[in-house]
Amino acid sequence: MAKFLIVEARFYEKFNDMLIEGARAALKEAGHDVDVLTVPGALEVPGAIALAAESGQYDGFVALGVVIRGETYHFEIVAGESARAIMALTMDGIPIGNGILTTEDEGQALRRADPSQKNKGGEAAQAAIRLLELREQFA
Repeated sequence: MAKFLIVEARFYEKFNDMLIEGARAALKEAGHDVDVLTVPGALEVPGAIALAAESGQYDGFVALGVVIRGETYHFEIVAGESARAIMALTMDGIPIGNGILTTEDEGQALRRADPSQKNKGGEAAQAAIRLLELREQFA
């Protein structure tokens, strides 16, 4: 049994609740322990994961949040930089499933977050589990 930390950018609460529900269910179904940590936005998720990884308390991580395109360039910065930073941590060997949704509108976010539809929270958790398995296989 491994211990996972879900790090969620709590901006769109109703979508985050669905993402967490899906991720938590996938991790529990696989027999893992789960904690949840909330940060203000998607740009803070990688930093929180890096700090938690340094602590040695967790075996893997699930990054969750929702970034919806608005009227400014801010969407591109948040979406791109959070994904880049998560990928950098993953390349350093930290098992992270990236479930930060980047969508055009709330309808897309709903379809992707809802566990009864696309269940991207659950998919991110499954990705984190698989990366942990691969790290253990290649250790």
